[in-house]
Amino acid sequence: MTDERLNEIGAIILDAAITVHRELGPGLLESAYQIALKREIELRGLKVRAKVPIELIYKDVPLGKIYEIDLLVEEEVIIENKSTEGITPIFIAQVITYLKLHNKKLGYLINFNEVLLKDGFKRIVYKF
Repeated sequence: MTDERLNEIGAIILDAAITVHRELGPGLLESAYQIALKREIELRGLKVRAKVPIELIYKDVPLGKIYEIDLLVEEEVIIENKSTEGITPIFIAQVITYLKLHNKKLGYLINFNEVLLKDGFKRIVYKF
């Protein structure tokens, strides 16, 4: 997938997240935002899978599907949803780890528990 297409998908994700935040506001559980965001992205014509398992391989030994990606858009872009007091470095590290483990370039960390969504929206790239 081209970098241009990834950026187009990112713009669609941002627009969908703004719509969800406008409709639901802050203060709900992550699961509510995940379901709503999945639907909103699908309404924009993109394929989305929720709760996608990631297998951990340690020293060439598969240890099982330990992690879950909240949303995977077009099989290329990872979204991690949060509903917390703020974005912390550990949340950013989590998305970077998911990008590495799933061999993807682009991810978004979205914290819906903000008055303004722009304060909770973070684009994260890995080998972009």
